[in-house]
Amino acid sequence: VQLQASGGGLVQAGGSLRLSCAASGRTFSNYDMGWFRQAPGKEREFVAAISRYAGSTYYADSVKGRFTISRDNAKNTVYLQMNSLKPEDTAVYYCAADPSSVLGTSYSDYRSWGQGTLVTVSS
Repeated sequence: VQLQASGGGLVQAGGSLRLSCAASGRTFSNYDMGWFRQAPGKEREFVAAISRYAGSTYYADSVKGRFTISRDNAKNTVYLQMNSLKPEDTAVYYCAADPSSVLGTSYSDYRSWGQGTLVTVSS
């Protein structure tokens, strides 16, 4: 499956952004989907994941209560709504697809990756 992330940009602390990730090439509902992020000089880290029919979601503690992951299988798209953004949320955000039936939170669980979209939160 091919993934194309979009929606990043510059926002002030406390603001909101919604990221989108459009999938193509394979049956979207066959994949659990995840969002990861990588800040400058840091390793890529898990942000959120959603199961293939949205029955389960999982969030990193650092974003719980502020971010919401969702998906629209009819549009082959997964979203990440980010509210109450903080400067420490600044990173390149990546969407990823996991073909297994177990909702994963590790980088190695995911087989396909989008190109990333930059989110910058100013203080």
